[in-house]
Amino acid sequence: MCGIVGYVGEQAGLDVVLDGLRRLEYRGYDSAGVAVLSDAGGLRVERRAGKLANLEKAVAGADLSGRTAIGHTRWATHGAPTDRNAHPHLDCAGAVAVVHNGTIENFEQLLSGLEQRGHERRSDTDTEVVAHLVEERLAEGLDLADAVRAVCRDLEGSFVLVVTATAHPDVVVAARRNLPLVIGLGEGENFVGSDVTAFIAHTRTARAVEQDQVVEVRREGVVVTDLDGTVVEGDSYHVDWDTDAAEKGGYEYFMLKEIEEQPQAVAETLGGRLTADGLLHLDELAMSDEDVRGIDQVFIVACGSAYHSGLIGKYAIERWARIPVQVEMASEFRYRDPVLDRSTLVIAVSQSGETADTLEAVRHARSQ
Repeated sequence: MCGIVGYVGEQAGLDVVLDGLRRLEYRGYDSAGVAVLSDAGGLRVERRAGKLANLEKAVAGADLSGRTAIGHTRWATHGAPTDRNAHPHLDCAGAVAVVHNGTIENFEQLLSGLEQRGHERRSDTDTEVVAHLVEERLAEGLDLADAVRAVCRDLEGSFVLVVTATAHPDVVVAARRNLPLVIGLGEGENFVGSDVTAFIAHTRTARAVEQDQVVEVRREGVVVTDLDGTVVEGDSYHVDWDTDAAEKGGYEYFMLKEIEEQPQAVAETLGGRLTADGLLHLDELAMSDEDVRGIDQVFIVACGSAYHSGLIGKYAIERWARIPVQVEMASEFRYRDPVLDRSTLVIAVSQSGETADTLEAVRHARSQ
């Protein structure tokens, strides 16, 4: 579950990005990297397999001064977790840097065309093709945002992209499809991240990025457009939790912290949802009593730890509601082609809300 952060402002970009990556460590990763647009000109990149500490050691003595930066923690999909495959990835000239969460499903087709046009592949990832495609669009005379919009129209799959380039030193451009991306709005500085944890130490004002939107982040402000370049208005919101909620709270591992927090988590989940006679009131589900009574089977789809939560859900639903429940690995659900109809309830469980296989399972269920 990759972590992404991008920054444009007056602070040292490297410090902001590394701080954001530390706060995103809870997501799990196998490598990390940063790209900084240097004050002296040029793009400086460091990336290392393993823990973030390996990257921090590598940048300790490096000249990575600059106020525009992007960073990434990777969970490998295409290519082994090595220095070579860690993000950011560069174009042929080392003038475009890209970090990416998700999967480019048509990358082999795109790569074949790039190699025929003389581009050299330097990693085993699907991400690298984006850097080369942006390189080509910039060579056509497009600015960075237009280049990213054009490239996104050629991509298939689910992705969040964050891109920076030496030819456009005062802007970071980001885009999303199917996976979450959020903007952090500051004073004289602005951010993008996988979630608000990446920038909460600097601002509590955020804005969600919607499907197939592209964000231009500059220190003086943020512009959001659709893939055709039409400006899209949106509402910001205030983040009302603090940094302690995203950190280990003195525990050695996040798992231990979360085990100890279970009573509080249950209490907060029920808070405001219990009626005077002790019944649960769940307006946000938008299901009527008639809808609930019409359910004759339940599928719970999830991956990893969420799958184990689903097993507990099966026990509870079958015991208390007397409705049969199947718990499915989300990665297998759509390929198994389960029998679904209007009386089937599908429950998706994901701690992050962005587990790609689980999202695809939900899309499959809706399509049925």
